[in-house]
Amino acid sequence: MGTAIGDILPLALGVAISPIPIIAAILMLLTPNAGGTATSFTAGWVLGIAGGYAVLVVIASVVGLSTGSGGNPTAATIKIVLGVLLLLLAAKQWKSRPAPGATPEMPAWLAAIDKVTPGKAFGLGVLLSVVNPKNLLMIVGAAVAVAQLGVSGVTLTVAGVVFTVIAASTVAVPVIAYFAARDSVTGWLNNLKAWLTANNAAVMATLLLVIGVVMIGKGLATY
Repeated sequence: MGTAIGDILPLALGVAISPIPIIAAILMLLTPNAGGTATSFTAGWVLGIAGGYAVLVVIASVVGLSTGSGGNPTAATIKIVLGVLLLLLAAKQWKSRPAPGATPEMPAWLAAIDKVTPGKAFGLGVLLSVVNPKNLLMIVGAAVAVAQLGVSGVTLTVAGVVFTVIAASTVAVPVIAYFAARDSVTGWLNNLKAWLTANNAAVMATLLLVIGVVMIGKGLATY
């Protein structure tokens, strides 16, 4: 179990460090309907991560990636391909970073976040968790990593819970903090939003670079 959790930790952190969903959650918390939209968005975010992991673990197991002790060429190739894709995403993020002093460009839909209903917020949470290319690659990597080990269903489930909790934490924590101490965290939320907006591209590029290199290394090591 320790090996499975160790393999998925970097990938869970890769999903957790997702500035745009965190910014979206914070913006929802600063609207009059914070309770409904932010809670629904977080629920969709968690469900998307957990559901994506579960489905991909089943697919990886059916495909036959399990070896128990590593050395599966198919699993190794998938890891290398995922790593290369992450490096390409890192390069794209780095090129898209704003010039010094320039205002970072954010997705247009963030400007209309105050008009999002709880139902749409839930759907948005699901979409951002599994449809986002970066997160999808991380979840695929986690599913391949645990399926390759040939572990029991209990270990797969525990690893999935750990993966989901860590991956969803950065969106969930601001929401929980808001409802626990609304008056005292509003300033902190605004400061966090401003920092994430300014550093989104650099943070993502660094994260993708590190995890991409790790994935390629793990793939080469298991050939």
